Amino acid sequence: MIEELLDHMASLTAIMEEESDRLVAPGRVPDLSEMAVAKTRLVGSLEAKLAQLSRERPSWMEELEKADRSRLAAAVAVLRDASLVNADVLERQIELSTELMAAIAQEAQRLMGTRKTTYGAHGGLLGMDLPAPISLNTRL
Repeated sequence: MIEELLDHMASLTAIMEEESDRLVAPGRVPDLSEMAVAKTRLVGSLEAKLAQLSRERPSWMEELEKADRSRLAAAVAVLRDASLVNADVLERQIELSTELMAAIAQEAQRLMGTRKTTYGAHGGLLGMDLPAPISLNTRL
């Protein structure tokens, strides 16, 4: 069972490292959704294995041999480091996407001139900026 856990952790670490490397590199990442699905599947499988171990043998961690315990601790440390890097890269990618969408919306609004003014009840002019219609082709 320990070998399965180590294998799942190694696979998850490899996917996270590959995803981080691809997101940092210039250009598009066409298979990003497949990587996310694979990560989700591996995390679910890893959680299921850990839950099964905890149900069947609640003291399985204490029963591990010293060599297996150190291998498991090393795998968890590597997985933690990879997940921290991956989280930072994904957070930055989301921020960049948000900034890009805001810039596109602002430019579309400027080009369309969607500022509308109306007279208020007391004779004053009220101005409002209507949102510019934006649609994205996700299959560029």
